[in-house]
Amino acid sequence: MEAPPIRIVLVDDHALCRNGLTDLIAHRSPMRVVASTGDPDHALALLREHRPDLVILDLRMPATDGLSLLRRFRAEGIDTPAVILTMSDAEADLAAALRAGVRGYLLKDMDPEEVLGAIARAARGELAVAPAMTLKLAQMLQSPATGAPATDKAGLIASLTERERQILEHVSRGESNKAIARALDISHDTVKLHVRHILAKLNLSSRVEAAVFAVEHRAAGDAAGRSETR
Repeated sequence: MEAPPIRIVLVDDHALCRNGLTDLIAHRSPMRVVASTGDPDHALALLREHRPDLVILDLRMPATDGLSLLRRFRAEGIDTPAVILTMSDAEADLAAALRAGVRGYLLKDMDPEEVLGAIARAARGELAVAPAMTLKLAQMLQSPATGAPATDKAGLIASLTERERQILEHVSRGESNKAIARALDISHDTVKLHVRHILAKLNLSSRVEAAVFAVEHRAAGDAAGRSETR
């Protein structure tokens, strides 16, 4: 049986952008926009009414910003995965969005097919970042780690089982639960359970944070290894 289409709610204060993206999705993908609005207050009601698979948020809106709106959704118990679609290519905005737990950070000047592909990946549970932002993401991950010291990170990693460490490595590559299940020959539900355990043990709130944690831990380990050989 054919899978149901990915259902999207779009929040952007520019009607031209809302209408253009709605038409693009409708005519060039199996996905569909079930509702859209330029009013952040209305967005909450739309998410409750439609329960979409994904919400796409503009980063800058007159009444609020997309990340503040996302935090409001979470405070209201709405856990719909979110993608930021913006004109901002600032590293600080990308970092703030990833810390907020978004599934994607896309730019409005991307090629339409790239936008559609990225939205579909985000809906499948993968991390989708605009190609123009990937270098900034890499630089951000390679910068000195913040938060827990490397020794604390090592201790937290050590608390994971071997299977959980395997799954964390796959998560750090941006793979979806289904892709991880195929790679490890285990069920999708088993992967979901392991991811929940990983987040609890590492005291993290999203798989994006887990991916950043894993990359930082790996980078810290590489740096320690280099210093020991000198």
